Formats: sequence, structure tokens, C-alpha cells
Amino acid sequence: MGLFGMNFDFGKGMVRNAFLFVFLCYAQSFLLHGQDTLATVTAEKGDGIYSLLRKHGVNPYEYYREFIDINLDNLRDSVHLLEGRTYVIPKIELDTVPVVDSIQKQAKEVKEVAATTYEIFGEDHKTVLSKSERLKGAIYYLVSGHGGRDPGAMAVYAGKSISEDEYAYDITLRLAKELLAHGATVYIIIRDENDGIREERILEMDRDEVAYPDIEIPLNQLDRLQQRVDIVNDLYKKNKGAYQRLIVTHVDSRSEGQNIDVFFYHHEKSKNGKRLAESIHTTFEAKYKQYQPNRNYSGTFEDRTSLFLVKKTHPAMTFIEIGNIRNEKDQRRILDPDNRQALAKWISEGVILDYEER
Repeated sequence: MGLFGMNFDFGKGMVRNAFLFVFLCYAQSFLLHGQDTLATVTAEKGDGIYSLLRKHGVNPYEYYREFIDINLDNLRDSVHLLEGRTYVIPKIELDTVPVVDSIQKQAKEVKEVAATTYEIFGEDHKTVLSKSERLKGAIYYLVSGHGGRDPGAMAVYAGKSISEDEYAYDITLRLAKELLAHGATVYIIIRDENDGIREERILEMDRDEVAYPDIEIPLNQLDRLQQRVDIVNDLYKKNKGAYQRLIVTHVDSRSEGQNIDVFFYHHEKSKNGKRLAESIHTTFEAKYKQYQPNRNYSGTFEDRTSLFLVKKTHPAMTFIEIGNIRNEKDQRRILDPDNRQALAKWISEGVILDYEER
């Protein structure tokens, strides 16, 4: 009789299995106890929440909210890191290997995630992982403001010129990627095949943007706007009967002292356009309350039928003004790549809200 009255056969097979059993139990115990320890990191100059999480192997899209919740006291405006401050990295739930009756049956299943490659997003961002099918069946036309030989609103930051079209385009690409990840069909109407999603603060200006699929953008403002209307309306006609929405993204230009929040416009007679604008606006209000509770959100959604694209395009749509490119506070909103990602993520959540409540 062995210990505790149990019989033991110390043949080679049993010794090996007993050793494996003890090893697995130890490993499982180590993993479980190891999860109780949270890693900390000191923010360096230029760090943002998204970049910090990515740098430490944590998916920022999954753990962004948790990071803010556990580090709220060390964040400026509830969303910005402070250089030199120490931050807690959220713990990632690890899968453990269960102890089952047979050692041979033990295995950890790996869920295969569907992925599609889109070169337009650039080398570092071209892979789109499927998150859900919440937008399956929905079609979105995304138009970023200006482009080609028209840079749109301009300003100077750190001695370098910055332009509306580059930042509107970067946010639009990020939004497109979010929508695709949830199963939508997306048409990017203004395109720059060699820019992609960029992580720099200062986005270098160029003049090589084209209109879908590969058409030169006219310099004349009316011709440029009519070109976009024609492209969207032709696609709308081809996809007749499907759920279709248009999202136009601009960066405003006002006096340097005027700080504005994100605004959403729609056609006065479009119930669906109004609901889309309201859904995104509602999402932004909720995000500001959560992440910037000490700051009132003054952005609105309202009809602006006087705007050419609002008036002439056929799909229900919203026209988004991201901020004032000449204002210092608004510049921080659009120059920080993490902020651009957050804007795109929040817009996409409002879009999902609109689609699911239709």
C-alpha cells in the first residue's frame, strides 16, 4: 500500500504520466497566481494609450477602457498620459490547460480568426481581423474632405504645414477598418494608395489622392463636389435595395481661439440620416461622460441641407466636422494618432448603434 492507502505501480509509463500530471498542476498553479501580478510602466514622451498598450503586447482595442478605468487618477482629461507617470497595464486573461482523465486528451483549442488584407491601409495596418458580423449586409460610402490638389483647411504646427485632407483621410481609413472588422461592405471614395494609416503626429502633405476607383480629382470646388456626388449616387443605384449609408469627414477651420467639439450634420428631410447622426452624437456624449466627466460636450447634430454633399447625395448620410485645425486644443485631438483612432472607434460604435436599432 502506498501513501494514503493507494496502490502505486511505478512502471516507466506510470512514472512518466505522474511526472506530467505534477508538472501540469504546477504550471496551472503558476499561471493562476501569476495573473494576480499587474505590470506597470512609466510613460515616455510621445506615448499615448493605444501606442503604450501596443508596445507592451496588449490589444488596445480590447483593453483601452479597462486601462482608463484603472489609471483614471493619473490621466489628463481622463484620456491622456502624463510623461513620467507610472501606469498599470491591464492583465490579460490566459488560457490554462485543464487536467483531464487522460494526458493524451489534453489540448488547448486555438480559435481561428478570419482575416482579410487591404493594401490601402498600409503595410502595418493592412490586415483586418474579423471582430463580429454586426454590420453584415450594410454598405458604407466614406468620403474624406478635399484631396488631390486641394488640401483644404491649413495650419502650422511645430513649424510645419498641416492640412485638413491628410487628417480627415487618416481618420476615414481607421473608420473603414473598424467597419470592415464588423462585417460591413465599405467603399473608400477618396483614396491615396501610398499613404495608408499613419502613426505620425505630423502627416506629410501630398497631392496624389484620387477618387474611386482611380479618377483624378478636379481642382474646381464645384466640379470636385459634383464628382463625389456622381460616384456615390452611381454606387447607390448599383446597390439598390441594400442598407446604404454615407459618412463624410472634414476638419473645420475657424479662428485660432475657437475650440469646437465634433459636430454631425444631416439632411433636414432624411429620417435615416438624422438617426445616423444622432446615434453617433449619442455615442460621443456617452464617451465624454465616461472619459472626461469634468468637461461638458458641446457638439451637436443638426440639419445642414445647404451643404452640397448633404443636399445632392442619395444615401442617408452624416457630415462630420472633427475640429478646428487652427485651434491648439483641437490640434491635439487630430494630431495624436491615438486620438484619431479613438475618434474612428467612437464613430464606428455610433454607426453600429444606428444599424442595430434600425
